[in-house]
Amino acid sequence: MKNLIFLPLLLFCCLLANGQNYLQQANACFDKGDYENAKKNYTLFKEFDGSKDVSAQIQMSDKCLRTMNLADDYFKDREYAKARDHYKTVLDMNPKDLNAKKQYDLCVAQLNRSVPNTPASQVSPANTQHYSSEPEMVFVQDGTFTIGYTPEEGADCYDNEKPAHQVTLSSFYIGKYEVTQAQWKAVMGNNPSHFKGDNLPVEQVSWKDVQEFIRKLNAQTGKQYRLPTEAEWEYAARGGNKSQGYKYSGSNTTSNVAWYYENAGYNVLDDKTWNLSNLNSNNNRMHPVGTKSPNELGIYDMSGNVWEWCQDWYGTYPSSPRRAPVGFLSGSYRVFRGGGWDGDARGCSVSYRSSGKPDLCNNDLGFRIACSSK
Repeated sequence: MKNLIFLPLLLFCCLLANGQNYLQQANACFDKGDYENAKKNYTLFKEFDGSKDVSAQIQMSDKCLRTMNLADDYFKDREYAKARDHYKTVLDMNPKDLNAKKQYDLCVAQLNRSVPNTPASQVSPANTQHYSSEPEMVFVQDGTFTIGYTPEEGADCYDNEKPAHQVTLSSFYIGKYEVTQAQWKAVMGNNPSHFKGDNLPVEQVSWKDVQEFIRKLNAQTGKQYRLPTEAEWEYAARGGNKSQGYKYSGSNTTSNVAWYYENAGYNVLDDKTWNLSNLNSNNNRMHPVGTKSPNELGIYDMSGNVWEWCQDWYGTYPSSPRRAPVGFLSGSYRVFRGGGWDGDARGCSVSYRSSGKPDLCNNDLGFRIACSSK
């Protein structure tokens, strides 16, 4: 008879203990930002123990979970302003969420480094250099340099980079940044780019498209902009007469100066061997111009982000020295240089050469402009 009396009491105590355990776990999960398990444990507590109403905690956990998921999605898409605001909402509900705080700080850092995707009319004067239809130019002093494979390239060399030979150039100007989508839209009235963002490089533009852009830009400004020759491009990428002999444009460490396969996605890839599935699953894409370190001349993104069209027809290098070369008079392919967000480090080196048909369009192929005088 006593056992019959104590058995329900024992069962009640066990249920009560389980309920309290669920509550403790729920509170711990909520504090560390594990909102899915917090919601689950609050719900279990409500089922096992009616001593405390946790409906508000369940709703709060659900709201934090949904807001955090939205914030993460915005962050992956590099919509840092929206991500920041959503992480801030989570922190207002749970100041102890260290992960939300970390992500919030990352968003703030990104927004401090680059201009958000804002219409040109809403951009503050401090950031107008990327939005003006007329690009900001950098002066490159005349000089003589060795074009093609040089010792700093190490074992990374292809036959089309040989023979290395001397080239002498007159002074010229080259774009400080790759031409942005805002600049393209200001001149052409459209945006062909796959990845949208005013301060992102324009892409999906062929060599022929670029010629039409330059024609219209010159008509608007009264100047004589053009694409850089291949020799001008490499001289500027190497740092001109201020060159420190780097393998990439401004550094021997790719990630310091370039957005490329390993670092252009959500995570830095440990697997340095190029892999398409890694590229897609890591959400690799281009980044706003000028968000890596510049080279010796103060020019940005000559390694990585997007490949850049040059004026020249592609051909085999001669062995003799040249002065102000303009490339071959005819051909089937136009030169592009610099590597892109979806390519490996090798393509980002200052001597690496590539080419494509003049009507080629890719979402990793853009350009910067040059001119002989201001």
